[in-house]
Amino acid sequence: MYPNVEPVDPLSDVLSLLKPRSLMSGGWDVGGDWSVRFPRHEGIKCYALVSGQCWLSMEGIAEPLRVVAGDCFLLPHGRPFCLASDLNLAPVDAYKFFQLPMNGAIRTVNGGGDCFGVGGIFTLAGNHADILLGALPPIVHIRKESDKAAIRWSLERMMEELREPQPGSVLVARQLAYMMLVQALRLYLAEGLRGGVGWLFALADKHMSVAIGAMHGAPAHDWTIQKLAERAGMSRSTFALKFKQTVGESPMEYLTRWRMMLAGDKVANSSDSISSIARSLGYESESAFSTAFKRVMGCSPRQYGRVGGKPDSGSPSSHPADLGKGEQTGALEVAVG
Repeated sequence: MYPNVEPVDPLSDVLSLLKPRSLMSGGWDVGGDWSVRFPRHEGIKCYALVSGQCWLSMEGIAEPLRVVAGDCFLLPHGRPFCLASDLNLAPVDAYKFFQLPMNGAIRTVNGGGDCFGVGGIFTLAGNHADILLGALPPIVHIRKESDKAAIRWSLERMMEELREPQPGSVLVARQLAYMMLVQALRLYLAEGLRGGVGWLFALADKHMSVAIGAMHGAPAHDWTIQKLAERAGMSRSTFALKFKQTVGESPMEYLTRWRMMLAGDKVANSSDSISSIARSLGYESESAFSTAFKRVMGCSPRQYGRVGGKPDSGSPSSHPADLGKGEQTGALEVAVG
């Protein structure tokens, strides 16, 4: 028997566990010659250049990126980087160049007038950020007009909410962070996924996306490779091979990992008992569930709950190579339409 699985969006499923939260946003209006160095950061930085142009250079990336008015870019890995009018200028530390924190304000430097941009930074408060960030390149450069407009609107609204707080501003800013991240990931799914390995890449394939959606829609169901293959409209052997090649692990390994991510979120954020969590995810015994949880998450469910859902850094769940299948390199360049 197959479960009645409602259409599920796996990307939204994963994002719901990651819980983006806005930290800060603001803008800059710079004139003359300038070069600013930003240190390593936690979270995802998102920028939109409203007018003018500048260079973006990043640690570990050989070629600098030219950013022009209207462009947006995301920096998901936290690497140090520089923004400059001239790459030959000695950079000034950002904390000396700008008055921080910005809290929605616009800082004017050297009289302004030559380069105006807005930006924001938000963290992923969930405990599985690597499953998303590990699949993204260090720079996601967005140049499609409709996507630029959506991200720019979100940034400007976030600045307004932080600059003039009103009841509900924290929630609005958080939802705007979601919007920016989803907009960038949609573009990445549409244009940037060619031959990569990982769950995010698999969402661009209609057959793999159907199978992953089925697992997300009914994680407690006793899925088999045969059942998933039939869902995807493929033979068992062809499906199993393609899933492994596209996702980087077998369908059953993916299903177990997803179940344990859901379980980890419940252990850390609910009062449900271990046995009820196990049953909700298709495990008949708490012992079998705990064994699978420790294998995937690196500690027992009770240990995971005691430390607030933050396993040791060496655990399997926190290793980028396991979840994101390796960090992408370079900048994702998108210019369509």
